[in-house]
Amino acid sequence: MNLVRTSVLNGIAVAIRLGTGLLLNKILAIYVGPGGYTVIGQFQNVLAMLQTFASGGINTGVTKYTAEYTGDEQRQISVSRTAGTITVLGSGLAAVILALLREPLAKALLHDINLAPIFLWLAASLSLFSFNGLLIAILNGRKDINRFIAANIVGAILGLLVTGLFVVAWGLYGALVSLCLNQAAIFVVTIVICWRTLWFRASTLFGSIDLDVAKRLGQFALMAVTSALVTPLAQIAVRSYAIDTYGNTYAGFWEATQRISATYLSLATTTLSIYYLPRISELLNPSALKAELKAGYKLILPIVIIAALTLYVFRDLIITTLFASTFMPMQELFAWQLLGDVVKVASWMLAYVMVGKAMTSWFIITEIYFGLQYCGLTVAMSHWFGFQGLTIGYAANYLIYLAAMYALIVCKYLRDNEVKTS
Repeated sequence: MNLVRTSVLNGIAVAIRLGTGLLLNKILAIYVGPGGYTVIGQFQNVLAMLQTFASGGINTGVTKYTAEYTGDEQRQISVSRTAGTITVLGSGLAAVILALLREPLAKALLHDINLAPIFLWLAASLSLFSFNGLLIAILNGRKDINRFIAANIVGAILGLLVTGLFVVAWGLYGALVSLCLNQAAIFVVTIVICWRTLWFRASTLFGSIDLDVAKRLGQFALMAVTSALVTPLAQIAVRSYAIDTYGNTYAGFWEATQRISATYLSLATTTLSIYYLPRISELLNPSALKAELKAGYKLILPIVIIAALTLYVFRDLIITTLFASTFMPMQELFAWQLLGDVVKVASWMLAYVMVGKAMTSWFIITEIYFGLQYCGLTVAMSHWFGFQGLTIGYAANYLIYLAAMYALIVCKYLRDNEVKTS
C-alpha cells in the first residue's frame, strides 16, 4: 500500500460517496428543510459519541496494533478477539442505557420528547453498528485497501437508498430512523466482504480478553472517548448557540455548510485514516516519518486547496443545486469555512502523529483545550461579526491548532527523536 494508490482508490470511493451525498442532500433539502438539518446534525453528533462508547473507543487502537503486528497472525487475532469482546460488552450496556433514558435524551438532545422512539431504534441496532466499525478497523489495519474501499462504496449506495426511502416516506422522523439502521445494514455487507478472508475464517470476533492487548487498547480508548466527547459536544454547543442567537432556520444554514465541508473533505480525511494511521504506526525512524509527512502535504493539501477554491467560486450554483434557493443566506459562511477546512487538513496531518505514536496525554490535552477554544472563539467572533462569525471562529481555532501541532510534532517530537537516533 502506498499513498498514491491509496489516494486513487479512495478517490473512487469518495467520488461515489460524493454523488450519493449530493443526491441525499437534495432529498433532505426538499423534505426536511433547514430546520430539519439542525435536528439531523444534532442526532449525528449523538451517534458519534454513542458509537465510540459502545465500542469502548478502541477501533483506532485496533487499526494501529493490527498494522503494527503485521506478520504475526496470532497477535493480530488476539487484538480482534479482545476488541470484539469489549465491543459486545460496551454495546450491550449502551443499548440498555439508551432504552431506559430515551425520553430524557430526546428532550435534552433533540428538544422533542416525541422523538424518544428514535433511541429505541438506535438501541436495537447499536451492536451491529459497533461491529461494523470493528471490522472496518481490522481491514484498515491489515491494509486490505480493496475490501476497505468496497465496504465504503457499498455502504454509501446502501445509505442513499435506505435514507432516501425513509425520508420520502416519513420525513424528518424517517431520516433519523435511517441513521440508526444504515450502519446495521452495512454490517451485513461488510460481513460478506470479509467472509472469504483467511483471518476472518481463522478467528472469532470475541472470546477471551488478552490483558496486555486490552491495556494497549486502553490508551486509544482514552483518546477516542475524549475526542468522542469533546468534538460532538463542541458541535452541539455551537449549534445550540446558533439556534438561540439566530434561530432554527439560520442554524440549519450553518449545518448545511458543515455538510458540504464533510463531503468534499472526505477524500483527505479518509486517506489520512486508511493510509497515514497504519503507516505512522509502522515507521520508527523519525526521518522516514518526516518524509512521509512531506509527501502527504505535497499530494493532499493542493487537492484540498483547489477543491475549496472551486467551491467558493461556484458557491451560488452549489447552494441552489445541492439544496434550494431558500438556503442562499449560507453563502456568506463559505469563505471562512473553506479557509478553516484547508487549515484543518494541514493540522490533522500532523495531529495523526499523536494518534499513531500513542501520545495519549498530549492528545487529550489538545482535544479538550481546542474544543473549548472553538466554542469560545465562535461566540466571540459571532458577537463581533454576526452570523458570519460562526465560521470565522472555526477558521481561527484551526489556525491556532495548526501552530500548536507544528510546535508539538515538528519542533518537539520529531526533533527529539532525531537526536535520539543520531
